[in-house]
Amino acid sequence: MTRSVPPSPAATGATAPMPAATGATMTALESLCATAQLSDEARGILGEVPPGPPADFVRALVEREQFADAVRLIAHALPRREAVWWAWVCARRSAGASPPPAIAGALDAVERWIAQPDDANRRTAMKAAEEADIGTPAGCAGLAAFFSGGSIAPPDAPAMPPAEHISARAVAGSVVLAAVVAEPELAAEKFRAYVQQGLDVADRTGAWAAITSRG
Repeated sequence: MTRSVPPSPAATGATAPMPAATGATMTALESLCATAQLSDEARGILGEVPPGPPADFVRALVEREQFADAVRLIAHALPRREAVWWAWVCARRSAGASPPPAIAGALDAVERWIAQPDDANRRTAMKAAEEADIGTPAGCAGLAAFFSGGSIAPPDAPAMPPAEHISARAVAGSVVLAAVVAEPELAAEKFRAYVQQGLDVADRTGAWAAITSRG
């Protein structure tokens, strides 16, 4: 059974209020678009839509079928643990009821890290991701967990932190792959469902308020 979204320090259990649209809001959103490496098409849409909450821009991207850009934006907005949870849910749905052992193992390892995000579980998730193949939704979810923090060097080597946004990129890769890897003719339908779930998580964690407050 799919677990509920893990608690976040910013989460209150209620949808976070959305700040009024301002020039600072747009500046923060433009910065997020650059960080998430959105396409030129997506940035053009940002210039066309009226200033408003970031979620409105995500919905505009979905309406224009810029699905991968919508996924990337959410992945970079969410707190890392919640972002990995989102990737894990999408990867699990994509895997079906009876996934191959390596895929099931990666999903289980990521789930353990979500429940208890310690270093041992983080490194186990990476090992399981490699066994599943990092080109799969489950493998990408495992990468996202590994790159979420801590050191990416071997345990007995000097610490080496991951690049700042690499976990979010792995999350986005996992969600995009989950939508297209099987039954590609249904990709648009799956993208819409996954993006809506990501928006729900962003609301519950106050992610958009955190983004817009940076301006």
